Formats: sequence, C-alpha cells, structure tokens
Amino acid sequence: MWSIEDSQMMSLAIELAQKGMYTTRPNPSVGSVIVKDGEIVGEGYHIRAGGPHAEVYALNMAGSDAKGATAYVTLEPCSHYGRTPPCAKALIEHGVSRVVIAVTDPNPEVSGRGIAMLQDAGIRVDVGLMTEEAKQVNLGFLKRMEKGLPWVTVKLAASLDGKTALSNGVSKWITGPEARSDVQRLRARHCALVTGVETILADDPSLNVRHGELGSLANQLAPAEIHQPLRVVLDSQARLGNELNLFKIDSPILLVSTQAYPESVQAAWPDHVQSQVLPAVDSRIDLNALLKLLGQSCNSVLVEAGATLAGAFVNQGLADEIVLYQAMKILGSQGRNLLALNDYQLMSEVPKINLTDERKVGKDTRLTLRVSN
Repeated sequence: MWSIEDSQMMSLAIELAQKGMYTTRPNPSVGSVIVKDGEIVGEGYHIRAGGPHAEVYALNMAGSDAKGATAYVTLEPCSHYGRTPPCAKALIEHGVSRVVIAVTDPNPEVSGRGIAMLQDAGIRVDVGLMTEEAKQVNLGFLKRMEKGLPWVTVKLAASLDGKTALSNGVSKWITGPEARSDVQRLRARHCALVTGVETILADDPSLNVRHGELGSLANQLAPAEIHQPLRVVLDSQARLGNELNLFKIDSPILLVSTQAYPESVQAAWPDHVQSQVLPAVDSRIDLNALLKLLGQSCNSVLVEAGATLAGAFVNQGLADEIVLYQAMKILGSQGRNLLALNDYQLMSEVPKINLTDERKVGKDTRLTLRVSN
C-alpha cells in the first residue's frame, strides 16, 4: 500500500514534528510535508499553542503548488474551530488530492471528523503510515486524550551498584555535567515536574529549567520560549514553610497536601504558588487523584523524587517510562537505594520493563525504559 516515497515523506514529517516537542504543549507536536510530482513543495511543523498548525505552514509554503498534491501529516488534521481554523478545511481549500495520515487524533473534538471532512470533499485519505513512530512524538497528548491521564516518566540517577547517594546522603555529583544538562532538556519537554517534600527539605532545589544548562538546545530556544514546567510538591502533612528557593523563581508552583496549610503560611506565598488538598491513602497523597488532577491540563509529568515517592509510582503501576542515568561509579552496599519497591516473592510480580533507547551522555549512560502496566 505504501510506496518508498510515502515512507520517506512521512519520516520527514515526523522529524519536523519533533522540532515542536519543547514548545507546543498542551497541543500535540505535528509535522507536515506536501509533495507534488515527486518534489517537496511545502513543509512545516506546529511551533506553539495558539499559532498556525503544521499543515498551514506547509500550505503557505506550497502556495498554488498544493493543488493536486499529496499532503503527509503525522496527526489527523483538526476539523473544529479553536484558536485557529480547521486544518482539514485549509487542505480542501488549497485543492490537495490526497492526504496521508500517520495517527488518528483521539481528541473528542476531532476523532475521525477531520478524515470524514476530507473524504466528503472527494480527497483520498490514507491512514496508518508509520503509526508507531509518529505516536512516540505525542505519547503524553495521546494518553491524556484517551484516558484523561498524563504520561508519567520517572527520572533516576544511580551508580553501577544501583545507589543514589552515599550512606551519609552525599550525592553531588553522581553523574557528569553532560547528563545534568540532558536532565534540563528532559524537564523542558514536560508539562509538570513532581517531587516530594523530603527532597525539598533536604536539597532546597529550584526545580526549574535553566537556559544556560540546556547545551545545544539553548541555541535553538530563547529563554522566553522555554515553557517552565508546573512544579508540583507533594507535602502530605503541609510542612513546608516560606523560605524556599522554589518560591524565588516566578513560575507556577502547586503544593499538594492532605490537609490545608495554615492561613498565615498561605498569606506569605508569592502569587505564583497555589495549593491543593487531595485525599490520603495510608497517610500519603493519593497518586491516582493527583494524576487525574494533572491530566486536566498536562500531557506529561516528570517525577524527580527520592526512592519512596519514585518507587510508589512504579509500585502502583502509574509509571509509563523510566529514564535512568547510570554513572560509572560504585557507591557501596550501604549507599542509598534507587527505589523503594515491594518485596516481590514471584517473578510474575516483577514490573515488566523494556529498553527502548540506550546512549552515552558524556561519561554516563542514559537508559530509557518502557514500563508495561
């Protein structure tokens, strides 16, 4: 069904879509290529929410050459009026004769309507080319549209013997500067960053994306183009005070607890700090309730936390992915463990984990692992 040209053009469209992974949320990242008589006449990608979609950039570049051409799109063209007009309508008006789509859009406002609109206009529509490859660009968006929950990535850094710190708590630095820069880029791709109160009390981190530490990405994104993730701190007993590095950076913070903070504490918070009371499970915040809350607006969540909280996401089957930075160090048997997990008694109880990517980051190794829940 698919020609070599089809596969080449969709591959290019996916590459274009990847360019928007840092700037489009909560929208999906989409790429589009328009081809006529074997030549690329237009290409584009969705750059930011509220701006033109990928198809519009490609059509504008193609101009009159779009008539009778084939458009390749990584995600089904939208069929509704939002902040921008429907892309399906634009494709029809420009007279394309065929549209090749990698992934249908599970968004209830689209969900097949874009395909139907194109077909009703007499345009040939072929769906399903390089679907799995295209889905990887929008794992968070697709999951949120289908389940109302964000994609959850647990970030970990450990020694060869699976330790995160020495027995006395010293952990700076397990990994090298290249790995730490890579973590900044990982943060920049996520809508929210989740940590626990113990991490805040122990390290007093800022948990923001720092432009100067983005490496080569800093040359592509200006500081103003960085979408700072919502910084979410789980503080079940509402223990946090006001003098924190977290509060000194003017980007959104959500403090989540199982009981309200004292009014005197709340009164001293900067305007960018909000709080939310969620139900408790075994005296800890209900993580399912947390993800349902974040899923109202967040495509993806990055968990950067200690062994207990990170382990809880894995134990409860809430982690979709683990990104592990493994350092070429050995910290000793008394060092602090990577994850606090259940005491498995059967191999069938062990989480199913598949390696999807492995690469060197400086002197360290980054493993990307998919968790089957």
